Amino acid sequence: MSATARTRHRRYRHLGRADRESLDSVLDAGLVAHLGVITGGWPMVVPTVYGFTADTLYLHGSVASQSLNTAGTPVCVTITLTDGLVLARSAFEHTINYRSAMIYGQPRLVTDPAERLAGLRTIAEHVAPGQWDYARRPSRKELAAVRLLALPLEEASVKIRTGPPSDGDTPDAALGLWAGELPLATTWQQPIPDPALPPGIAVPAHIRSRAGTRAGQSTNSTPES
Repeated sequence: MSATARTRHRRYRHLGRADRESLDSVLDAGLVAHLGVITGGWPMVVPTVYGFTADTLYLHGSVASQSLNTAGTPVCVTITLTDGLVLARSAFEHTINYRSAMIYGQPRLVTDPAERLAGLRTIAEHVAPGQWDYARRPSRKELAAVRLLALPLEEASVKIRTGPPSDGDTPDAALGLWAGELPLATTWQQPIPDPALPPGIAVPAHIRSRAGTRAGQSTNSTPES
């Protein structure tokens, strides 16, 4: 990825990543993006699910949402995954292991019917692979209530931190205090059926197969455009 004035790594440059594979890995592993916009003269940061292709990040929400009424205006979208605590010998050196991406650009409102369906499918399949083909498709009325934004994946910044504390070779190492990493892992639990379900409706295989697996893990696959 080409560095710009906004994406150039100035602090902790050793954590920065400039390759597209790193961006894809963060997008692939994340579930929630935070959309930062200016609305009514004030900053607003809104959490939302997303989906992405090789060149586009898709965000969706209600047509009444102020945060999605941003087509053609600058926005910043962030995705962050926490992989663990890094506990040092001094409070100053404490940090976390993380993966993060910041994406800048001017989103466009998606109006083409075919792209709208494709974009919504991309979001659904990113969050719950297999669910788009299993569930009922959106009706015309439901589609009319949804706004879909497309943000180019052209200007982005990625940082990833891994490893132990950085004070192992400082005078604090002689304090005799424990230091190290406390990893964090999120696991999908067993599906809980809707109480309104009639008897005999089994959990679909694409949902059942996720139970017990790690969340927040990249499949290292790059979606097609």
